Amino acid sequence: MDTEILARIQFAFTVAFHYIYPPLSIGLGLLMVIFEGLYLKTGNKHYEVLTRFWLKVFAITFGIGVATGIIMEFEFGTNWSVYSKYVGDIFGSALAAEGLFAFGLESTFLGILIFGWNRVSPKVHFISTIGVFLGSMFSAVWIVVANSWQQTPAGYHIVGEGLNARAEITDFWEMVFNPSSVDRIIHVWQGAFLAGAFLVLSVHAYYLLKGRYVEISRRGFKIALIVATVISLTQLLSGHSSADGVAKNQPAKLAAMEGHYEASSPADLYLFGWVDDKTQEVRGIKLPGGLSFLVHQDFNAPITGLDAFPKEDRPTQVNAVFQFYHIMVAIGLFLIGLTIYASFLWWKKKLFNKRWLLKIFAFSVLLPQIANQVGWFAAEMGRQPWVVYGHLRTNEAFSQEVSSNQILFSLILFFVVYTILFLLFLYSLNKKIKKGPYEEIQTDLQLV
Repeated sequence: MDTEILARIQFAFTVAFHYIYPPLSIGLGLLMVIFEGLYLKTGNKHYEVLTRFWLKVFAITFGIGVATGIIMEFEFGTNWSVYSKYVGDIFGSALAAEGLFAFGLESTFLGILIFGWNRVSPKVHFISTIGVFLGSMFSAVWIVVANSWQQTPAGYHIVGEGLNARAEITDFWEMVFNPSSVDRIIHVWQGAFLAGAFLVLSVHAYYLLKGRYVEISRRGFKIALIVATVISLTQLLSGHSSADGVAKNQPAKLAAMEGHYEASSPADLYLFGWVDDKTQEVRGIKLPGGLSFLVHQDFNAPITGLDAFPKEDRPTQVNAVFQFYHIMVAIGLFLIGLTIYASFLWWKKKLFNKRWLLKIFAFSVLLPQIANQVGWFAAEMGRQPWVVYGHLRTNEAFSQEVSSNQILFSLILFFVVYTILFLLFLYSLNKKIKKGPYEEIQTDLQLV
């Protein structure tokens, strides 16, 4: 297989696997802050138990996330040396800030959070919980800033030519607040909050179905439902804002997301469909002029299509971008409907009478994870054939010295190791869930 394709597959695999865990850490961090804040305010022991239980799950998630994330930075140097040289000045500052101000903050306070029960005051422990949560959020900021710079470069100039060319920062804050970074940071945060909230909803729905820990599960479920409802609705707004930015800064990506080929004409909005890149046709259910209306508030406004770009400058897998994008949107709309309906039943005092709904919530933990994954695939594949949009092509960025056999061997090795780590994560998570929240706090109290 082609070296470039193998290098892309390897990096996509490692990033996608790693990205299972950081969203859960961010989302669980928010829920832990809420649970412990309610405990401090009310003195209700149920909230203390919830905090302690989800802290155990957070620690497992954090540990696996760190283990799976380190390898990606080595891949920059081994498989993508030209790319690393080109973006080194940009990414160096962003990743250094992530390590110093985010990971350091998170890991330091995590020690107090895990081992500080009954050793520090409740207020100090709560501050540590907030510190861990903020650290996880700041970590996402700097990673998304670095990736957003690839999408919409700003605050830089190019030094050198050819293989010696590299980007240097001219304005740090312009680089940080590049045209896409704020929208994408907000959208990533919201996706993470939903991942954490639906994990909490899933576990407590499972307990309620089994008739275990009913009182504490009702409390945890309701709080997570509030978070999930608010965030799923506001994510619709951030997604729209982000799409507006794509229309302005990356029109070829937007065209691929909706399978729009005509160089300048009104664009339809598809609910679902299938793109035939050879015939440049999309078969599916659509709202005529819908994309034009979302972007320009006019059903007849022209949208730049793929035919306006040379073939070598278009996304190479239009149908894949289309499908990934629409899966993300469909899941987002489903989560909005699910949470609003559940909130309505809560208002009617019928929420916990619907076992079929609790079963949906028990399995719904997968949906935000799938949406997060396919959203990133749509964004990254839609940027192709550029690794730095408009400047550095992907086929120019990988290491010429690394052979396809070397990448294939390491890919197989990573697959084996990551599979073991994933099974270990599932085993540990399942063990904690079966053990239950009260057993956790009793064990902790016995050790004090």
